Amino acid sequence: MEGSEAVGLVAGALTTTAFVPQVIRTWRTRRAADFSLPMLVLFVAGVALWLAYGVMIASRPVVVPNAITLVLSTYILWVKLRRG
Repeated sequence: MEGSEAVGLVAGALTTTAFVPQVIRTWRTRRAADFSLPMLVLFVAGVALWLAYGVMIASRPVVVPNAITLVLSTYILWVKLRRG
């Protein structure tokens, strides 16, 4: 593993982990009222595009964290759409 790949994986792990408390709170309360719907839609779309980009360039540091973040953010969006 190259140094740049290691830095990318650590950066991805940190930014993805930073999102986890929001997912835990949403899971516990079953609500996402504090989230802006437009922000969530744009965020999910952006993460999906980063994931697609990572796949296209075959970059593990881009693919792995964005795949995880896409799952987490899609869950919050789903809760937002269902329950507010």
